Amino acid sequence: MNLVFLGIVCIAVVVGGATGSMGEVSQAAFSSAKASVDLAIGLIGYMALFLGLLKVGEKGGLLRLLARAIRPIMVRLFPDVPPDHPAMGAMILNIAANMSGLGNAATPLGIKAMHELNKLNTRPGVATNAMVLFLAINTSGVALLPSGVVSVRAALDSQDPWGIVAPSLVATLFSTIVGITVAKLLCRLRFFAPPPAVDGVEVAEVKEPEVADADAAAASGSGELTWGVWVLGAFLITAAALLAGPTIGAAILGSQHPDAQGLRDFQSTVADWIIPVMIVGLLGFGQAKGVKVYEAFVEGAKEGFEIAVRIIPYLVAILVAVGMFRASGAMDFVTGNIGVLSSLIGLPGEALPMALVRPLSGSGAFGIMAEIMEANGPDSYTGYVVSVLNGSTETTFYVLAVYFGSVGVSRVRHAVATGLSADIAGVIATGLACSFFFGHLQ
Repeated sequence: MNLVFLGIVCIAVVVGGATGSMGEVSQAAFSSAKASVDLAIGLIGYMALFLGLLKVGEKGGLLRLLARAIRPIMVRLFPDVPPDHPAMGAMILNIAANMSGLGNAATPLGIKAMHELNKLNTRPGVATNAMVLFLAINTSGVALLPSGVVSVRAALDSQDPWGIVAPSLVATLFSTIVGITVAKLLCRLRFFAPPPAVDGVEVAEVKEPEVADADAAAASGSGELTWGVWVLGAFLITAAALLAGPTIGAAILGSQHPDAQGLRDFQSTVADWIIPVMIVGLLGFGQAKGVKVYEAFVEGAKEGFEIAVRIIPYLVAILVAVGMFRASGAMDFVTGNIGVLSSLIGLPGEALPMALVRPLSGSGAFGIMAEIMEANGPDSYTGYVVSVLNGSTETTFYVLAVYFGSVGVSRVRHAVATGLSADIAGVIATGLACSFFFGHLQ
């Protein structure tokens, strides 16, 4: 990200000097710095609300419920990992955390999963097929609750902050399927074949007594949480259907159809109910599970406040760089030339910088998304595209570095190719999905 940041600033200065727009570049640096702080301050309340609610759900066992629901799929995807091994429980909880928008909880769970997978590794320093597949799912995971992006859209006065649910589901499902497929195919190629196993490497026993309480709960078949799985699944499916259904119907009918506006009005009404129902549902769920809901909410809200403040330096850095880049005229060159090609799949040129930065830096892409929505409006076609793009691709190189670095893996085999394939699939799926759902805004 250092080279990306420096490159954007240097290009802005060079192009600004060549075009005689250095005054605009200087002004953009100051105005973008102020706008980034204003945006972060506006996010504090929304982030505190969402993370407060999610903390109540987390303490009540929300992750265990989601983990129980996806466990049958995971067992089939990872035949090399024993079902009762701690690695399986940690992977399930990591993916469940990503699906529910608990990014802070996902990272330590992912590192825990990688450490457990490494205990099954007979080739020290070399990525196993299970490790690569886990990272593919982790970096392209299905987004059921894109609360972070919704918060940004709401902070920017979007009239339809939840309108990204349907295209986000489509894009993330597609990128996940591609990531899994590529991981399964590439692991069979001789070029990516692992070296011979090392003799004398101790592999963890299948039934290791180190399973954490959450992992044990997720792996148990006692049926204690069955009712919770069904209730949670029914809520998520119903909410997604009510939010996505009208958008799909309006897209099929066309923006000029007399019933299309009625469907969009219905979706707006549903969106108005989502937050109150979510608040009551999560607080009620926590109370039923014996959670001290007020204390848990305050704990999560504090995390939301800290996160909103913590991202200010990142927002200042990337928004200043992109603001200078835009003011110099360099952005017009990118959007006017390369954007002609990307627009064929529904990806406007204005969204290209974010698509390029996203695999490198999550904070950088977040800042670019905010800057683009500030410039174009959150409810513009471009605003919808960058909102969906933020959730359909992941910081692939960051995840690879952190997760593999934590267990000393240096030979990543087909992990990079798999991650980038999922990223590209997410970008393409985002453009096509947004064209279908929001093409009338172009």
